[in-house]
Amino acid sequence: MKHLARVLFAILWKLGGPGLLALGILDSSFLFAPLGNDLLIVALTSHYHSLGRVLYYAAMSTIGSVLGCLLVDVVFRRAGEKGLEKHLPARRLAYVRRKVERDAALALVVAAIAPPPFPFTPFIMAAAALQYPRKKLLTVTGAARMVRFTGLGILAYFYGSRILKWARSGPVEWFLLALIVFSTVGSAVSVYGWIKRSRGAGRPPARPPTVAPTQPAPR
Repeated sequence: MKHLARVLFAILWKLGGPGLLALGILDSSFLFAPLGNDLLIVALTSHYHSLGRVLYYAAMSTIGSVLGCLLVDVVFRRAGEKGLEKHLPARRLAYVRRKVERDAALALVVAAIAPPPFPFTPFIMAAAALQYPRKKLLTVTGAARMVRFTGLGILAYFYGSRILKWARSGPVEWFLLALIVFSTVGSAVSVYGWIKRSRGAGRPPARPPTVAPTQPAPR
């Protein structure tokens, strides 16, 4: 598993911008990659140390995130609230629904900027299921994500040497590898859960067995 984590990180590193785009799509839709784009942006910016790359990496991450949100929107706008209830626990659903119904734009901005463990995808799911306009959903989310990723890139640009020195330490390297492994396993569990719930949602409800009418006994 450790070797697989290293290989995955090496592939994303070599891809650069396209890797950020792909990771953004996956992380913002149905997979599980907490801090994935954040860490990759910081690592790439710290290594290449270019303001032009900061904007490029932030833009690619944002585009990927918006595309991932669009996938979620297409699914849950059609599924509606009943579909939402099948994919979120009751307590989280009540919290997310309350925030979205109060001020959907603000809820989306906070979810897009706040780091884990603050939930992001559940707010996209709820906004789509409650029929918040798609254009506004993607615009608000994209703008907030661009702010977040650009801010991270700027920090990495100015403090890149310190970040690289810190990242090469043993404990941090192990933490990053553990995070990649955790994300890989979490993504597998997430995909399995999505498939299972989707199949369950597509099945018609079971009908109660029909009982033949009893015939009166002959006299």
